[in-house]
Amino acid sequence: MSELIKKQLKETKTHMEKAIEFIDNELTKVRAGKASPSMLDGVYVDYYGTATPLAQVGTVNSPDARTLVIQPWEKNMLGPIEKAIIESNLSLNPQNDGQIIRINVPPLTEERRRDLVKKVKSEAEAGKVTIRNLRKDANEKIKKLKSEGVSEDEIKVGEGDVQKLTDSYIVKVDQLAELKEKDIMTV
Repeated sequence: MSELIKKQLKETKTHMEKAIEFIDNELTKVRAGKASPSMLDGVYVDYYGTATPLAQVGTVNSPDARTLVIQPWEKNMLGPIEKAIIESNLSLNPQNDGQIIRINVPPLTEERRRDLVKKVKSEAEAGKVTIRNLRKDANEKIKKLKSEGVSEDEIKVGEGDVQKLTDSYIVKVDQLAELKEKDIMTV
């Protein structure tokens, strides 16, 4: 196989790995009923006029399966942290006791679980679309290698390898989504 095709396959694989990491990250943000500090990863606090990730203005812990505790590094950040959590649309109700912020994570209703499963499925579908777009880009680049002297047969083999790569990453997306769905539906 041509070195140019091998290089293209390696590049495509790297991009697909990044897509899987991104999808995994997005699925982690979908809460499954258990309190997890990663639930607040998407929350940004107004830190002296700058949108700053919550993890950079305080410590987020989960002392038990139903509670999150945020210990800000500066006492004057309690208000902005509380406001950021309320505005984050995570359906969480922070309680500020003047020292720390405590969040009781309510158990999920059956209806909410179904909504979250739908969200997981849409995230997974978006991931599959990304991977298919990477396949399309890779195939176009491989076809362009014909002008650089790569034979028709090698191009066909390269496209076949890209398809195998795509199939394997689509399976990984399905596995991630399936695990998350099980996690959500487990009471």
